[in-house]
Amino acid sequence: MFSIDRYRTEWFGNMRGDVLSGLVVALALIPEAIAFSIIAGVDPKVGLYASFSIAVLIAFVGGRPGMISAATAATAVLMVTLVRDHGLEYLLAATVLTGVIQIAMGLLRLGFVMRYVSKSVMTGFVNALAILIFMAQLPELDPRVVTPLTFVLVAAGLAIIYLFPRVTKAVPSPLVTIIILTALSLFFDWDVRTVGDMGALPDTLPVFLIPDVPLTLETLTIILPYSLAIAVVGLLESLMTQSLVDDLTDTKSDRNQECIGQGIANAATGFIGGMAGCAMIGQSMINVKSGGRGRLSAFVAGAVLLVLVVFLGDWVGKIPMPALVAIMIMVSIGTFSWSSIANLMTHPRSSSVVMLATVVTVVWTHNLAIGVLVGVLLSGIFFAGKIAQLFKVTSTASTDGRVRTYVVEGQLFYGSVEDFMAAFDFKEALERVVIDVSRAHIWDISSVQALDMAVLKFRRDGAEVEIVGMNEASETIVDRLAIHDKPGAIDKLAAH
Repeated sequence: MFSIDRYRTEWFGNMRGDVLSGLVVALALIPEAIAFSIIAGVDPKVGLYASFSIAVLIAFVGGRPGMISAATAATAVLMVTLVRDHGLEYLLAATVLTGVIQIAMGLLRLGFVMRYVSKSVMTGFVNALAILIFMAQLPELDPRVVTPLTFVLVAAGLAIIYLFPRVTKAVPSPLVTIIILTALSLFFDWDVRTVGDMGALPDTLPVFLIPDVPLTLETLTIILPYSLAIAVVGLLESLMTQSLVDDLTDTKSDRNQECIGQGIANAATGFIGGMAGCAMIGQSMINVKSGGRGRLSAFVAGAVLLVLVVFLGDWVGKIPMPALVAIMIMVSIGTFSWSSIANLMTHPRSSSVVMLATVVTVVWTHNLAIGVLVGVLLSGIFFAGKIAQLFKVTSTASTDGRVRTYVVEGQLFYGSVEDFMAAFDFKEALERVVIDVSRAHIWDISSVQALDMAVLKFRRDGAEVEIVGMNEASETIVDRLAIHDKPGAIDKLAAH
């Protein structure tokens, strides 16, 4: 529930930490925004404007304080074909539609789906992102492209990042790394790649514009598939990152509000010439580890980013890439769940398989949605298998052998119907059969059909069948879907 006092605290409860961490994040956003623009096939300013707009707006309307949202690789890879085939204006229109779809998802309260993502999938998601973050730095560490001095500076940057906090934690060590390496690089005029080498930075403020596309059904047909994909992937990464930040900060946030916030940010971004984005796990980790906890950190990151690239672009362009590479390597190391490696030997095998499958799929496809989908599906299959193993049917016969009682225990669903049917002896000559389901629960159409089949097979051979002990929920689905007490039921069985 919304509270003015809580909202005020989220803005001003950690001002110093939020401002300093926002400065670090702003610097780290620049090369990534440029890189993601290149991935999508658009000018660097499209990604930079998007990162500014999304970060600032999500600070006001998002559901997770301290989480950084901007242009991302996860959404950029989905835009390539649209930009190539139809151009930038259609991408801007798709960005607006993406926001509208995400707002609708939030209003429909679809954030609840995250409860079905298991811890194993979350761990796999985090590990895969850590690997992808590290892999994204490899082009800046290619000895065929960079000078040997680059490796020295990266090592020096990592040393500052990990050792400086032992001196003082008053200033975030990543910010110190950027300042020191930039100063040394300029003073000694070292031959290393800089931010400016990645692309031209914008020199004007963004302006409001309406995407120049025809407002026709054909346009909607073109952009809708892309908008749906971007909306789903964007919310998936945002909600997963939100859960991770919740755990790291030991706080709770509003998933549905985050969906709405992401939608508002994306829709507005499309009107200033920016591409769609979502929460960034790497930048969010930088923010949290640098002391950022509130909404002010995201606002500062976005606002400072715009100031840096528009008004101080010449200076920002001189920041050596090794400094930013060192920061991202730190993020990669800090993001990876190292305990999950040791847990492979102690956790249930099914959990380990789910985690590894999620990691491999995400890294192989570079698509978070596919990896998480694979993990969720495997979790569901393993869970169904475990529940099915807890199912059993026992039977006892009366002293005269004319009546047999079958006692069903456990969950009767699609995964256990085979064992359910195998437990009955339909060849036994009986006058009466009692099926006791007082210790069972009937879940789905498969289990109802199996119950129908068992009852009708016994009745076909002349036995009287009685079902006893059905709980209220099971009785509701059986009354609605079962056919064994309806006219012509035996004829329908014969038809099968």
